[in-house]
Amino acid sequence: MTDETETAFYEGERRAQALAGVEPPSSAFIRAFMTEQHRNFFAALPYVVLGALSADGWPVATLAVGSPGFLSSPDETTLLLAWAPPRDDPVAEAIGPGRPAAILGIEFATRRRNRANGVVLSSGPDGILLHVLQSFGNCPQYIRTRDMWPVHRVPGCVERLSVLDAEARGLIGTATTFFVASCASEVALGGMDVSHRGGPSGFVRIDGDVLTVPDYPGNRYFNSFGNFLENPRGGLLFVDFSTGDLLHVAGDASVSWIGTQRSFSLRIRDVLRRRAALPLAWGEGPDVQAPKNR
Repeated sequence: MTDETETAFYEGERRAQALAGVEPPSSAFIRAFMTEQHRNFFAALPYVVLGALSADGWPVATLAVGSPGFLSSPDETTLLLAWAPPRDDPVAEAIGPGRPAAILGIEFATRRRNRANGVVLSSGPDGILLHVLQSFGNCPQYIRTRDMWPVHRVPGCVERLSVLDAEARGLIGTATTFFVASCASEVALGGMDVSHRGGPSGFVRIDGDVLTVPDYPGNRYFNSFGNFLENPRGGLLFVDFSTGDLLHVAGDASVSWIGTQRSFSLRIRDVLRRRAALPLAWGEGPDVQAPKNR
């Protein structure tokens, strides 16, 4: 194993790669800084996915929204997110100086995505300052094309569920996209991660209080699986792209290496639904157009 591989992948990821029976992929595209291309991409986005680790060790994920430029990079190892999470957002209590955090920039219309993992330098009403420890891009596989437009919404009620209700099951059972936050023990190496997961409608299987997600072939980094091996906890985020509702699901994670189809499962511990949390709407397919009255 080269020194390059050892510095790019920490122990959990290397174990996951070995269990999957794959050679460690090249680490040439995992950098300790952001390229100019990535910095420009982040600056053009009106929303990003944010992952953080709560004080009691639970990964959480959310969507941050703002005008393009609300995510900027003063230099190649620093990201400034000019956004403060609402008090009802589970990320609000997880963000703080010295705590791990991760950002996923994803543009559904073009299927581009870039990631940055690091540690929070400061946080407050003016925003979140992140020191980037890892920066890398991902291929467009499994990203569903969606067109986006702004909408005016008044954030609604917040509902904490002890189990999935029929509405939550409907959203999860038909989802083609969700996001997963995870965190390894080696946070100093960029172990916090938030990733996109996509597939056909129904690819997330619901069995009582357990969600199971197949692992489709990808970049072979195994960021989430490696994190689950070290810290078997996950935070999932499901988005209702028409209503702007967000469904945060936390639970105990496990990975199955049996057979040709790897998967991870999450035994649900907590569910939080935030009504009309997003001032954005999306429609699927390249021919979808924003309503003219919007």
